[in-house]
Amino acid sequence: MLVLGSCSARKKARSRKVNTIIQTARSYTGTPYRWGGTTRAGMDCSGLLVNSFQAGGIKLPRTSHEQAKLGKKVGMKELQKGDLVFFATGKKRRKITHVGMVTGKKGKDRIMFIHSSSSLGVVETNIYSSYFKKRFRYGRRVI
Repeated sequence: MLVLGSCSARKKARSRKVNTIIQTARSYTGTPYRWGGTTRAGMDCSGLLVNSFQAGGIKLPRTSHEQAKLGKKVGMKELQKGDLVFFATGKKRRKITHVGMVTGKKGKDRIMFIHSSSSLGVVETNIYSSYFKKRFRYGRRVI
């Protein structure tokens, strides 16, 4: 039996959930970076996402390495709001060491993501910035 509008209803529910998660993440803007931190006193990149996704009723693992195993893998051109984005920032640039979440897409060269930067704290950054574009590995859709 085909239920009309069910796909549309799922998309609307996903959109509401994603907006709640992004709104929660943005509420931490300016929070300083603290390795292992999960509070407004200081938080790291994976801690930001654990807290934000929890507001949407989704439990994430605590580390970026574990978060990188969730959901469906997506490339940069397929990224949507709410997708997790993973980076390899170490010297060899193979191991996942950093995670953020897509907050908006504005044209083909502007995909904004929120993350906890070790130097700036919680900020939104363009994934196409020279630093992050080189270190991007893949995205994951968990919602």
